[in-house]
Amino acid sequence: MSKVKYYYDSETLSYRKIEAKKSKKFAVVLTFLLGIVVSSFLLLMLYLNIPGIETPKERKYKREITQMKLQYELLDKKMNNVVEVLEDIEQRDNKIYRVFFEANPLTSEQRQSGFGGINRYENLENFENSELIISTSKKLDVLTKRLAIQSQSLDEIVQLAKNKEALLEAIPAIQPVKNDDLKRTASGYGMRYHPIYKYRKMHNGMDFSAPQGTEVFATGNAKVKKARLTSGFGNLIILDHGFGYETYYAHLKDIKVRRGQTVKRGEIIGTVGNTGVSTGPHLHYEVRKDGRPTNPMNFYHGDLTPEEYDIMFNMSTLENQSLD
Repeated sequence: MSKVKYYYDSETLSYRKIEAKKSKKFAVVLTFLLGIVVSSFLLLMLYLNIPGIETPKERKYKREITQMKLQYELLDKKMNNVVEVLEDIEQRDNKIYRVFFEANPLTSEQRQSGFGGINRYENLENFENSELIISTSKKLDVLTKRLAIQSQSLDEIVQLAKNKEALLEAIPAIQPVKNDDLKRTASGYGMRYHPIYKYRKMHNGMDFSAPQGTEVFATGNAKVKKARLTSGFGNLIILDHGFGYETYYAHLKDIKVRRGQTVKRGEIIGTVGNTGVSTGPHLHYEVRKDGRPTNPMNFYHGDLTPEEYDIMFNMSTLENQSLD
């Protein structure tokens, strides 16, 4: 509490209290407040410019940056682990799956192609940790693209597998007639003496001798392309197996399928006969690939043991007389 001051009034012969002028009091208060403001400013400037002194916000930001760097390092390690797993999948894809399904392997350039064009990371530049952030972003983008390419490759493998399964079911793989003792093999593929025209000519299939009415089987899954009487082949069935394969069943007695019908391997499609240009009851059987005749002996892998195949192959190569 401030002291009260008095002065002696000679007129009244008494002491009177000294009253401070308001303007003077205001000036004192203003000077005091101005001094506080200036002192605070000077102290703040001094505080901010002293080396080693950090504000609470700076300490907070530094902790956040340190934590961010740690998280980026952990993320980088995780991505490296993912890359190792992906590389293993890519190796198996190229060396096992694509080889098995006869597809060309993907090159390293195809799998690890980068991103061209504009700078994708321009918004990440000019920061204190730009190099770390950009490096991680690039690695993540490349990894994402490699995963997308591998996913597309696996989709292709799935489709190839489906096609392979369909091919294995469709390809001619059994004998067209029951021939357990192999004695029904009458004439093979190649140059043969024609029984009617009396000269050697190409025999584009195999002849199986059998009594009329013997069941004839579809040798693979197919759709009936033709089922009718013809001049040379007599009653003829042509099956379209897809993938470029067709099979011919000629000189039939009975036709048990119709054009456009779908048949399965082993399904009865007709019976052995003696129609058309034929010298006796038999089945003339052909396999054609992309329109060209090929040796049916190459397609009995689903019906013969290796020993039976050797026997039948030797019988089919004999240059005997064909039956048509």
